[in-house]
Amino acid sequence: MFFIKNKDNMSRDLNLRQDIINQMIDDISSDLLTSPLPSLSALATLYNVSRTTIRHAITYLTEQKIINRIDAQLIITKKPSADDKITYIKIKKPGNNQIKKLEKYFSSAVQQKIIKPGDDFTELELAKNANVDIFTVREYLIQFSRFNLISHISAGKWRLTKLTQHYADKLFELREMLECHALNCFMNLPKNDIRWKQMKLLLQEHRILRNNIVEKYVDFSLLDQQLHSLILSAADNPFINDFINLISVIFHFHYQWDNSNLRTRNILAVEEHLAILVKIVSQDDLGAITELKRHLQTAKNGLMNSIRLMNN
Repeated sequence: MFFIKNKDNMSRDLNLRQDIINQMIDDISSDLLTSPLPSLSALATLYNVSRTTIRHAITYLTEQKIINRIDAQLIITKKPSADDKITYIKIKKPGNNQIKKLEKYFSSAVQQKIIKPGDDFTELELAKNANVDIFTVREYLIQFSRFNLISHISAGKWRLTKLTQHYADKLFELREMLECHALNCFMNLPKNDIRWKQMKLLLQEHRILRNNIVEKYVDFSLLDQQLHSLILSAADNPFINDFINLISVIFHFHYQWDNSNLRTRNILAVEEHLAILVKIVSQDDLGAITELKRHLQTAKNGLMNSIRLMNN
């Protein structure tokens, strides 16, 4: 019996092969890969792909005379250039909809304890359950692996790391430094900067939510994101934004495992936000920093309690 491979799968395979070829060219060019190259199995593990994909890459590199097989070893014979890369197939990057679908599923799976700290899972399982392609899954997981939130076990297999109190302490140490720096930048913005008006609007939105917080406590997460993003925007530093985004996700994923008192936490958080906002709008620099630190300390305490519950 013959099976016809789905065209989408064929396209993904081609994209993956191209991606690995170009990655290997970059790594050889930058001397991250040197002669002799590691074995096929080692390369497959290094690039988190199958040996078949590596064989295709090796074939291409050999055809381009970048490497040559000598005495059963893969020897680099020339330094590759950008011209050696494959450009006729455009690699499809994950779209916003794919990423949002994956984020929604992964967050839900963590909160519902479908995926728990210490659990192993595969890229294929996650892609199927979230109904996204495997490239989206891989790119999504790699960003968290940089912070040891998720660890790579083997080809296509990952583990959700158990968060320790020491890790959380260092996490909040970094978050406080970055956010306080950004807030200091915000307080020094020109008075005609539109973000002052946006901050005043956020203050009003928080007051409205406070009046309905018992019924609409779940709406706090959006205001929380808006406030911290607005503060961070003043730093005008994409590296800070990347760090904070990952820190926020790490915090929320672990914090929300215990969501039994989410309403109480959000009621308190709204009051703390209001204290920060009032100080910012009134241009009280010291008061704003003090209230921000108090808010971050509350969040840290909540995360520490959540960790204790998870580890018991």
